[in-house]
Amino acid sequence: MDIQNIGFVGLGLMGGSLSIALKELNKSYHFIGLDHNEVHAQKALELGLVDEVVHNIDSLCHCDVIFLSVPVDGIISIAQQIKPLKETCTVIDLGSAKAKISNSIPSTIRSHFVTAHPLTGTEKFGPTAAISNLYKDRVVVLCDIEKSGKHQQKVAKTLFQNIGMKLVYMDAQEHDRHAAFISHMPHALSFSLANSVMKQEARNSIVALAGGGFKDMSRIAKSSPKMWEDIFRQNKSNVLEAINAFQSELKKCQKMVENEEWDKLNTWMTQANKLHDIL
Repeated sequence: MDIQNIGFVGLGLMGGSLSIALKELNKSYHFIGLDHNEVHAQKALELGLVDEVVHNIDSLCHCDVIFLSVPVDGIISIAQQIKPLKETCTVIDLGSAKAKISNSIPSTIRSHFVTAHPLTGTEKFGPTAAISNLYKDRVVVLCDIEKSGKHQQKVAKTLFQNIGMKLVYMDAQEHDRHAAFISHMPHALSFSLANSVMKQEARNSIVALAGGGFKDMSRIAKSSPKMWEDIFRQNKSNVLEAINAFQSELKKCQKMVENEEWDKLNTWMTQANKLHDIL
């Protein structure tokens, strides 16, 4: 597996952290970056996340590997713009909603693509948020892997494993439903929690009383609105199903409190405790 030039479209948390991890793995890799935000592109260059910056996707087509770490709509748009690639080029997207991405890739370059979702991240974004261990010991889901070429499968698997990731394989539609419950819906709840508290409580009260539980639950409300708008749009039906399921449980809690059904409430909470037996 001969890799020299690696391209990154998107130089924020995900792309920047991946650059750091790969650079620690192999100092001979040459990193080429592309970001529509010129400030981010220059900052990534200053931080050494990339060796050079280009201004259009055509300038990356000679790369051995191209990572797409931009919002889902951007990945779909780029897939339509990419010109024919050399036979050994591997394009790996890191989007959080996979079905529409997988189905939107033109058939002429589909074998070059590996649709992946690394289950990692922080609430921070931009190149200054990049950290070296973001991917280590985390899971990456490879979706519709049978649609990728054998060489591209090998490249993606090897790179992810070499930076310490655990591989999981899943159908793209199956992934999107599971991701809605485990990742997307919790973000919607965190945004809702933050807005509900800010509309009811004074700033000084929030600062004085907000403990670890509130901070843990509201932390991801600091995530990029642009990125999550795209995810909610692309995975709309699954996100709505997950939100409805949560609302059903919250209504049960509300009813038990209203009716002072404390034993029943205790049993309900005990059932929820079992989640940690899995985690």
